[in-house]
Amino acid sequence: MANKAQQPPYLHLAELTASQFLDIWKHFDADGNGYIEGKELENFFRELEIARRGAGVDPTNASFREKMKDFMQKYDKNKDGRIEMSELAQILPTEENFLLCFRQFVGSSSEFMAAWRRYDTDRSGYIEANELKGFLSDLLKKANRYYDDQKLQEYTQTILKMFDLNGDGKLGLSEMARTVCAVFQGIKLTAEQFNAIFTYYDKDGNGYIDEQELDALLRDLYEKNKKDLTGYKKSIMALSDGGKLYRSELEIVLCREPVL
Repeated sequence: MANKAQQPPYLHLAELTASQFLDIWKHFDADGNGYIEGKELENFFRELEIARRGAGVDPTNASFREKMKDFMQKYDKNKDGRIEMSELAQILPTEENFLLCFRQFVGSSSEFMAAWRRYDTDRSGYIEANELKGFLSDLLKKANRYYDDQKLQEYTQTILKMFDLNGDGKLGLSEMARTVCAVFQGIKLTAEQFNAIFTYYDKDGNGYIDEQELDALLRDLYEKNKKDLTGYKKSIMALSDGGKLYRSELEIVLCREPVL
């Protein structure tokens, strides 16, 4: 019986609810670091193949490795060799594409930030968990999408479980933005790299940089990454308030993982 309890949930279903999607995520993201990677990724792909084919598969077989490689080329959008939550939402048949319903209809960073700032009044980079339902409702209304209260409550509770991992009743801007807003993509720095860069450009230590400093920052990132970042400037500046880019907001587009 113990072995049966360890079986991955719901992979055989034709459609998943938001809560079932979260159960699958938690099952395969065994270490809780926000990614399905390494052995977790192999386990996920093996179990997905079993669920779809109704038969066992051999991970040591060359054809299994080739299929897994093709699978990652299709779904690993940022090519980092691991699956994040938003990528999983494109793989699994989630009801109304749960997470993607936000990514599809929340079309601009300015819309996202306008809704966020209504709740994060002290610019801490967090909102209270009890404000989440109102925040999500505001986002969907801006996109002319309306859900009944029961469905909105289900989405609220599921997102709360995703992001309030330590149970402190706060939800972080960085992870929320990357999950529900499609425009926040591109160069992803480590927390150490981000802190070093922001400190360098925030010369006076006032907690924000301006548009001229952003131009210099993007030029330096281009030199290091050899990637054209011109198109990111508009999305990044949409985060600004009166031309000021605050640390917690700039972190969304530049940092791979939350800065502690």
